[in-house]
Amino acid sequence: MKRRLLMLSVSLVAGIVLGMIGYQALNAQQQAVKRTVLLKTDLEGIEGRDGNVVIVEIAPGAESGKHYHPGHEIAYIQEGSATVEIEGKKPVTYKRGAVVHLTPKQAHNVKNNSKTIPVKALVFAIYEKGQPEVTPVK
Repeated sequence: MKRRLLMLSVSLVAGIVLGMIGYQALNAQQQAVKRTVLLKTDLEGIEGRDGNVVIVEIAPGAESGKHYHPGHEIAYIQEGSATVEIEGKKPVTYKRGAVVHLTPKQAHNVKNNSKTIPVKALVFAIYEKGQPEVTPVK
């Protein structure tokens, strides 16, 4: 009887632990867009502007959502393939090795076309000081 009770208790505890791990795994969502700032610096001779170097990663099958930036951005696609939808223009797909320029406050959305490969871009930007680097557009 004691052995049966012990086995039942161990099974119950194991089930609870496995259930918690499974629940966390199912609910853990990969971040759709990740921005890693490598450098943010004042630009001598260009008052009111910051120079930024950022790595932007977009998860497989994800998109950035419509937004704009407070300055010029030049992005070099390091990995993957992305479609850039700029307001008022036809969507353009850029592959690894391509370079994209976005002008200040140009509303756009970036989609990762792959379901398995992330998009990774190295972005050089000149932003207005004190402005949010990303502003969502409704």
